[in-house]
Amino acid sequence: MGVRPVAGTVATWAVAGYAGTKAMEPVSMLLYRHEPAQARAAEDAARPGPPYRVAGEKVTSALGLDLTDDVLDKVALGFHYGLAVSWAPLYGVLRRQVGLAAPLAALLTGLAMSVVADELMTPLLSFSAPNRAYPFVTHLRGVAAHLVFGTSVGAVSEAIWAITGRPRPATDMAVSAR
Repeated sequence: MGVRPVAGTVATWAVAGYAGTKAMEPVSMLLYRHEPAQARAAEDAARPGPPYRVAGEKVTSALGLDLTDDVLDKVALGFHYGLAVSWAPLYGVLRRQVGLAAPLAALLTGLAMSVVADELMTPLLSFSAPNRAYPFVTHLRGVAAHLVFGTSVGAVSEAIWAITGRPRPATDMAVSAR
């Protein structure tokens, strides 16, 4: 594979991951605002801060870096968007290598991120409180928001592939030939 196809693939994941995060954030906030006040209070009491900020603090501290709040905010956002960009290729694997239909690949991308990143990695690495500290509705909101992430990653990826003329996966061609 040449440099151009690799650069195009990396650019696709960067744009798709960024767009997925930008789509997910307002949905998560909207759902949060509509949760019962008691659940919001319990979540706020348990939460040590935004997980990406906690991750930034822990990692930079472990590296012996003493950063200003301004710089730490930028590092934290790098963690936030970096996770999204690094997760976006799962959609392509599910579409191109596994051969799943676009809607299923999109939903599985979001669900996998919710389970692996939110429910497993984040508490395991102490970037959040343990899962049991949060109300059930917090976990449901996370799943819903990450499904939006996966759907957005899928839509953006498919749009970029259509614009750039990348061939459709074989499963799509087989369906359209029937």
